[in-house]
Amino acid sequence: MRALLFLVLAATALFTGSAQAVLLGATSRDPNGLRRSVVSIENSLGELCSGALIAADLVLTAAHCVTDPAAYRVVAVNRAFKPQRIRIVALAVHPTFVTGTTPRTQPGVDLAILRLERPLGPEFLPLDPSLAGTIDIGDEVTIAGFGVLSEKRRQTARTLRQTNLVSLGPLEVANRVLIVVDRERLAETSGAGACRGDSGGPILASSGDSYLLYGITSWSSGAFRTRERSACGGLTAVTPIVEHLNWIRGAARNLTALEGAWARR
Repeated sequence: MRALLFLVLAATALFTGSAQAVLLGATSRDPNGLRRSVVSIENSLGELCSGALIAADLVLTAAHCVTDPAAYRVVAVNRAFKPQRIRIVALAVHPTFVTGTTPRTQPGVDLAILRLERPLGPEFLPLDPSLAGTIDIGDEVTIAGFGVLSEKRRQTARTLRQTNLVSLGPLEVANRVLIVVDRERLAETSGAGACRGDSGGPILASSGDSYLLYGITSWSSGAFRTRERSACGGLTAVTPIVEHLNWIRGAARNLTALEGAWARR
């Protein structure tokens, strides 16, 4: 495992990018599954990210997903997997996040919370961040998102997919993230992981018939042994939320208290 962590450090020299679909993921078709808790985030410039419901009208996502000077909306899918579009009326970005940097090189915390114009109904299931725990080396996690199946198939975005990965442990370069990879390929060759459109999507731990929210996807890389420059199929970098619960609670409380005003905290 030590050798694998060395490879993770070496991967910072590879081409990496914001994790903007779940590569090799299974399409989520269960109306009682993750579609209740995972949403996509779109802006008026055509950019796509993913996010996790943490209240009926609040979404936790990656901060770099909401830095464009654009209008934003959340898209949730109902039990029939039909999209419901809701405008975002306020947001809170972690105060240490540095706008204008890449997710991998920025030194702050890549988290943001969005407030929706109206709450989603009872057919949706918010995830409680306060139940998050730590993810140890070797633990299995689930990632979910609305991104593409591969970088060359951009038309495959906006479908919810999920897959299981394994943790290699924490990595600290400019900031602190957790690295998760395909258990079989271990990022040496292209395998399952986050891709274009999955930034801001949840990292989950299975708990019986449900899931616990443990982190948010920040960036991804290509595999070590690849002939093409890629930001998919290798490492998936996660911002673990257990380390930032105080900010999440405070920002959520402040956003809930707002009366529709646009805010950045």
